[in-house]
Amino acid sequence: MEAIQNLQSKIQNRMTYRQANLTSYTTTSSEQQQPPLLGWLAIVGLVLVVGVSIFAGGAAARPIYVVGTLGVGVFLYLRYPLLYIGLTWWMWFLTPFISRLIDYRSGFDASRFLLISQYLVTLLTLHTALKNLPQSVRKGGMPFVLAFLGVFYGFLIGFVKTTPFTAARGMLDWLTPISFAFYIFFNWREYPQFRQTIIRTFVWGVLVTGIYGVIQFMIAPEWDRFWLESIRLTSFGDPEPFKLRIWSTMASPGPFASMMMTGLLLLFTSSEFVRIPAAAAGYLAFLLTMVRTLWGCWVIGTLTLLSSLKPQIQMRLMVTVLVMAICVVPLTTMEPFAEVIATRLETFTNLEDDNSAQVRQGIYRDGLGKAMTNILGNGIGNTFIVNEKGVLEPIVIDSGILDMFFTLGWFGAIFYLGGLILLLFQIFQFSEPRFDPFMAAARAIGLANFATLPLGSGMLGVSGMFLWGFMGIVLAGHKYYVGQRNSGRN
Repeated sequence: MEAIQNLQSKIQNRMTYRQANLTSYTTTSSEQQQPPLLGWLAIVGLVLVVGVSIFAGGAAARPIYVVGTLGVGVFLYLRYPLLYIGLTWWMWFLTPFISRLIDYRSGFDASRFLLISQYLVTLLTLHTALKNLPQSVRKGGMPFVLAFLGVFYGFLIGFVKTTPFTAARGMLDWLTPISFAFYIFFNWREYPQFRQTIIRTFVWGVLVTGIYGVIQFMIAPEWDRFWLESIRLTSFGDPEPFKLRIWSTMASPGPFASMMMTGLLLLFTSSEFVRIPAAAAGYLAFLLTMVRTLWGCWVIGTLTLLSSLKPQIQMRLMVTVLVMAICVVPLTTMEPFAEVIATRLETFTNLEDDNSAQVRQGIYRDGLGKAMTNILGNGIGNTFIVNEKGVLEPIVIDSGILDMFFTLGWFGAIFYLGGLILLLFQIFQFSEPRFDPFMAAARAIGLANFATLPLGSGMLGVSGMFLWGFMGIVLAGHKYYVGQRNSGRN
């Protein structure tokens, strides 16, 4: 009897997945017959206006970009959700690069005003969150409610201990990923379309940013050198060809490596031919970031993905891995790439002499006690702490766990971290990733990004978008398949 029930469950799962693919195909065909012309015209118009403003030079390019992207974002959010999702991801991919081009043409802007645009466009989803968050508790939204409460508490403490502007600016990094993830979760009925849009966006994103990253390493474009000299950061390498830790179109090597890890895991679920050149450029650029933490987390994500799938899908995935390896490995053994990659890989076996590892050990040794005894928290935006001599000193935190307790205190951190862990626990209870490779990849991405938290604040900003966003899409996928099964019974 139990064997019959298991067989019926497998048949139902397979029918549900086929129905989901059919729904996605039907919607795509409909969109091809009646494309969102006005949405694409708005995007093309935005690209042209921004391109002309950059070419013309002048500080006016910055407000033009901020106002233009926000206007198009509002239009797409209200009319074309799929285009809005794609626009949002591309803004996180490209806005820092556009900022560097404008700086090169019109002078360096130390305030980094233009970077506010990616937050503003993403925070349009806050409309959905504020409107529907309370009643979502009964529908699986408890992790988001807990995280929102933790962030709100941290904002109140920061509001008191700093200035309202500083607290509000810091809150953008904490709140934006949760709001975006909740938007995807709440619109779970659109899961097949969201799935297709996200895969296509990241495949092309890996290709574009990966190629530019390799070019950046080889020739060090003038705008990148100008920006690096302006911010005076030595951790990115020297502003010369073959001496950079690349950050491609993004703001630093860490977020770019996080984006690459996410995109490379998603490539396993794509069937488009472009995934092959994307993998070649992407893996090479990923290695040239020199971010060892994300290299290790990619391994965690890949093993999680493989173990989540049925044997038949595992075999197809292994063939894909083999093809990608054939394309990538020869590139990593060629100069000028081989020496810098091999040198960085050798540090895994000699952590005692590695400065980065020693600095992190020092941060945990000095900061763990302070973080655990900081009951109320410093508050969001408050980056200083009073030392033993009663003097304010800046907080240097290279750990997401310590950052939560330093910033949110025990009360806020318990809510925020509790919501994050609850969401991670929930998505690993679902059975749908066994037959939906995208859900399996999204779940692996969530775990891989979660694994970065002991060594970096991977829950904030663009890294937080990957962490929260992909766990949110897994939750949406589960609700979609449950809805399909329930409708099939009626």
